[in-house]
This record gives sequence, C-alpha cells and structure tokens, in this order.
Amino acid sequence: MVRQKIQIKKIDNLSTRQVTFSKRRRGLFKKAQELATLCDAEIALIVFSATGKLFDYSSSSMMQIIQRLKKLQSEGSYSNRHRQTLNNQQSNFQAGGDNYDAINKEFTSLTLELRQLNGEDLQGLGLNELARLERVVELALGRVGKTKNDMLMNEISKHKRREIELSEENATLKQQAEQGSSVESITNSSGFGEDMSVSDTALKLGLTICDCDC
Repeated sequence: MVRQKIQIKKIDNLSTRQVTFSKRRRGLFKKAQELATLCDAEIALIVFSATGKLFDYSSSSMMQIIQRLKKLQSEGSYSNRHRQTLNNQQSNFQAGGDNYDAINKEFTSLTLELRQLNGEDLQGLGLNELARLERVVELALGRVGKTKNDMLMNEISKHKRREIELSEENATLKQQAEQGSSVESITNSSGFGEDMSVSDTALKLGLTICDCDC
C-alpha cells in the first residue's frame, strides 16, 4: 500500500505529542551525529521541549561552535549567508515537492502494475490490456524457466566432475595399495629363500640346525 504523507500540524493530544517529541528528538540527534561523522561537519543542536526542558547535541564543543557563530554574526556576513541559504532551501523545497509528486505517481503506477502481474486488481482492464499482461507474464515465466534449467545443468556438471575426480582418486589409491602388496610379497619371498639356502648348506656340511644356544 502507498504510504500516506503525514500532515504537519500541532498534535492536540498531550501524551501523543510527548511520545512524538521523544521519538523525533532521538531521530534528529541520530541524523545529526551521522551527518557529522560522514561529512566531518561541526553540528550543534539546542532543543527546548514544550515544558522548557533543554536537550542539546554537539559534534565537538558546544561552546566553541556557539563562539564561531557569534564571530560570524559580528562580522556581518552571517545574515547575508543565512538569507541566501533560506532562499536556496525554499527553492529546493518547491522543486522537491514537484519531484515528490512525480515520484509518488510513478510509484503508484508501478505498484498497480506489480499487483496486476500477480493476478490482482484486474477489474477494468480491456482485452488488449489483458493480452499484453499475459504476454508479459509468459515472457517472465520463460526467463525464469531458462534460468532454472541453466542452474540445474550447472549443478549436474558439478556433480559429474566431482564423480570423475572421486573415481580417479579411488583408482590412484587402489594402485598404491596393489604396489604395497607386491613389495610385501617380494620381501616375504626373499626371506623364505634365504632360510632354504641356509638349510641346504647345513645339510651338505652335515651340520645339525638347532634353535638352542650352543
């Protein structure tokens, strides 16, 4: 829904006015702090509530900023600058109001079009407008389907590549395991051959082989 512009006027209800003052004051001070931080600006704010309570914020020293203001006033350049600033603000406000109306109209139109694309607020549309809306929806569905298929194909390709990598890793591990088994078999065979050679030599010399210490 389009957000309605709040009419700026005095709030009659006292409790509502106090709550609004508290919220707006915190928001104003927060914006001032952000402006000072982002733009390295010197800012001083002095606010008196309806009950006379003082609230203030300054980006540096409040007294230094006030003295700087007094110096400008004493030099006579402040009034001219202030008058020019007010004139510029009025011009910008008028231009901003016109821009706001144009942006608001465009936003309302786009919101209505979006609701119609979702199948809402179709009353009052003619056959040509409904046909155009149908074509737009079909084109959008086609683009969504293409994007979805591309993503699925990419996922399938990733899984296939991963499957090939795992197969190659398994083949390498299997080859290493087979090589290790072959080396172990050769070592065992060599040891058995040495024992047989010693036994044959002992038999030929007529020696008795025993496991006991002589």
